Amino acid sequence: MKPSTKDQAKGKMHELKGQVKESAGKTTRNVSMEQQGRGEKITGKVEKNVGKAEKKLEK
Repeated sequence: MKPSTKDQAKGKMHELKGQVKESAGKTTRNVSMEQQGRGEKITGKVEKNVGKAEKKLEK
């Protein structure tokens, strides 16, 4: 598997994990967990975009 594909997969996984944490935080009214989820979601989006950029540079 190419590094760009790995970055995209890791990014998607972090993004999904962040969404779950954010939702759980909202449901339980746990502000800290909600903020962690948002942060992880943003990290996932960045990793995913880095993977996309690497893929374009490979061509």
